Amino acid sequence: MSIELVGVIGGGTMGAGIAEVCAKAGSSVLILETKQEYADAAQARIEKSIARGVKAGKLDQAAADAALARVGVTLDMNDFADRDLVIEAAPEIEALKADIFSKLDAIVKREGILASNTSSIPLIKMANATQRPGQVVGIHFFNPVPVMPLVEVVVSLVTAEETVATVTEYVRDTLGKKAVRAGDRAGFIVNALLIPYLLSAVRMFESGYASAEDIDAAMKGGCGYPMGPLTLCDTVGLDIALAAAESMHQEFGEPHMSPPPLLRRMVDAGHLGRKTGQGFYSYK
Repeated sequence: MSIELVGVIGGGTMGAGIAEVCAKAGSSVLILETKQEYADAAQARIEKSIARGVKAGKLDQAAADAALARVGVTLDMNDFADRDLVIEAAPEIEALKADIFSKLDAIVKREGILASNTSSIPLIKMANATQRPGQVVGIHFFNPVPVMPLVEVVVSLVTAEETVATVTEYVRDTLGKKAVRAGDRAGFIVNALLIPYLLSAVRMFESGYASAEDIDAAMKGGCGYPMGPLTLCDTVGLDIALAAAESMHQEFGEPHMSPPPLLRRMVDAGHLGRKTGQGFYSYK
């Protein structure tokens, strides 16, 4: 099947980014939000991002206007009945995601594909909440979605190869992203390697061994990374990093995947990084 009508659950940073790239690629996109104020914020995020693209010369005004015309926002999940593909970008809470998939399963047309943008929760948990587990797949984008070229296509033990082929073709040929196939285990490919590295940096800072600035400068200058680990934590969101670490530690039980106390306390304090103005660095 071809994918033309796309639904996105959640219009936050990731959801809005996913909606934007799909709309710019020519798909009709509908975003689901829970409140009108959140719906308005999602629309504003997309408009602001597309305007930046026009200002940077990456998009002409006609293409920008056409992309914006393809984006709609709704408060009613029933409006997703005709969607070819629905991508869930809700918070990293397993019970919440399972509930969303159960509801989508009863609404979206039978041939529709249900996908999750989860960064760490095993896909089978969501597939089992539906009567179409073969049509459930992971489509893990990276932040910022309009910029980052990679998408992990996550395949559970019961995902049909036809579903994988359809989604991979859409990601690669329509969205113009690099698609990599990942098995269904917590963290997939990128986070399974990245999160322990970030946690090690947090532990080093927590112990007082080195400052945040020196840790980041060392990894940029010594390893050639474009961004230091603590700056990356702030960019990803400390709550996202914590959720990924907890999911991976629960699955594998390895000490280096256990979140440091400082990370938990910062999340408790609402110091989530760039999106709140305060993380390992201040953005106010």
